[in-house]
Amino acid sequence: MKIKALLFDFDGLIVDTETPEFQVWQSLYREYGHELTAEQWGQIVGGWGMSDFDAATHLADLAGDGLNVEELRASHRSESDALTLLQPILPGVVDYLDEASRLGLHLAIASSSPHSWVDTHLKRLGLYHHFEAVVCADDVPPGRTKPNPDLFLMALQRLEVQPGEAIVFEDSPNGVKAAKAAGVFAVAVPNPMTAKLKIEGADLTLNSLLDMPLQDMLNHK
Repeated sequence: MKIKALLFDFDGLIVDTETPEFQVWQSLYREYGHELTAEQWGQIVGGWGMSDFDAATHLADLAGDGLNVEELRASHRSESDALTLLQPILPGVVDYLDEASRLGLHLAIASSSPHSWVDTHLKRLGLYHHFEAVVCADDVPPGRTKPNPDLFLMALQRLEVQPGEAIVFEDSPNGVKAAKAAGVFAVAVPNPMTAKLKIEGADLTLNSLLDMPLQDMLNHK
């Protein structure tokens, strides 16, 4: 079946927002004498659909000294947002988007983050115009983000393509699970944070999108 569309995750795939978020939480945990492991944080990387892990609540419970959960969240948000603004577009992403446009492929974002986050960063980076559809957590029922397939199924519907006519690019275990549950060929491109996690089920794994030009990807598929 001919490939007609490419579906991209946002966090950790287009921009590495995930490493700063994890590192700032690690720093906060250590400030209070505790450790946050990659496995604990990895439960919600890419989507919260199957886990209720909350780092702020978890740390407050561990510390047991009356830490204010909302203040912890605010501190983390402020520090990680500042670091995120320094992150470049990840290698190979712009090449893929430009080549996809040249080839007439449909493009969509499917993200477990809200529109307020994804749309803002895509516009800031000058990438928003590439995508015919941007599907976010706001667009699916609560609890139906990745690893559930809903985001990808909605993106496919909006692009009017079948699962076998698309390729998904993901960086996390939850994202790959969601892509496979939607019946789509899944390419895993881990970032420094998600490389610490066990990503299973991907049809292809790359260190970077620079490893395989899009035309070679289409030929491979």
